[in-house]
Amino acid sequence: MSGSSRSRRTEHTAVVPGPPDQVFELVAEVRRWPVVFGPTVHVEHFGRDGDRERFRIWAMVNDRVSTWTSSRVLDPVDLRIRFAQDRSQAPVASMRGEWLFRPASGGGTEVRLSHEFTVVDDDPDALNWVGTAVDRNSPAELAALARVAGLARPVGELVVEFADTVTLPGSPADAFEFVDRADRWAERLPHVRRVRLTEDEPGSQTLEMETVTGDGSTHRTRSVRVCRATDLIAYKQLEVPQLLLGHSGTWTFADRDGATEATARHLVLVDPEAATARFGGADPLAAARAYVRDALGANSRTTLARAGEFAAARRAADAAAR
Repeated sequence: MSGSSRSRRTEHTAVVPGPPDQVFELVAEVRRWPVVFGPTVHVEHFGRDGDRERFRIWAMVNDRVSTWTSSRVLDPVDLRIRFAQDRSQAPVASMRGEWLFRPASGGGTEVRLSHEFTVVDDDPDALNWVGTAVDRNSPAELAALARVAGLARPVGELVVEFADTVTLPGSPADAFEFVDRADRWAERLPHVRRVRLTEDEPGSQTLEMETVTGDGSTHRTRSVRVCRATDLIAYKQLEVPQLLLGHSGTWTFADRDGATEATARHLVLVDPEAATARFGGADPLAAARAYVRDALGANSRTTLARAGEFAAARRAADAAAR
């Protein structure tokens, strides 16, 4: 790490399996980051115009969730990705850097990840806090990149992405409340056996849960959740079931002519070795993908159905009180 008291620059490197162009694509596909990189919780992609794109990201920074908006310039010819935060969260005042991908002398790809940042009011304690976060997250991201790049199958074959959308009676705020109050799920949802919810600050939750799938198997998970107003709950599983390498998702709620349009989205990265061990057969990965879609989708649809019942009962009670 180098730099003056006003700014710092860091650089972290790692050798990752696979050719540089393939490793570049793993980093370029930012919408998959929640299941590739451990610190990333959720990404809201605003779109790409040629080689430029913008997105908002929520990520774990020194054990708490922070959010910022970034712009990137992707250069697939020079195998370089430059990024800069358009809107930072204090204590960060500015942040920029780049990913660089080069053939490693012994095979694979040397990935160089650099950051340059400043902090609000040039506070030295804040500068150290941000530096600690960068020095913690960057090696974790490079290690995760090496793990995913070294899998036996292309990542596109391991990713399962799907959504279930239903129309619910009642208001979006009441349906949101049902999902937000996950501390009561054990008494409200048949597939939840045990739950523990903590909220250190408004809108930032940690959820520990034990669930039962349709085949009777039990899974323990631990997730971080971001709850925004009454329209979005985004989550990232920090502990995943044995079949998965990553799982993130969102719950969204919108008003549609006095009813609620609710959507549960899932983004999953399947572990190919675990799939082979569990399912065997001619195509264990296809079996694993189907199982994940059915199991997670069934639980989400059950949750949304119960959220609809809760919202409808709340609306009926309000009407009776008037």
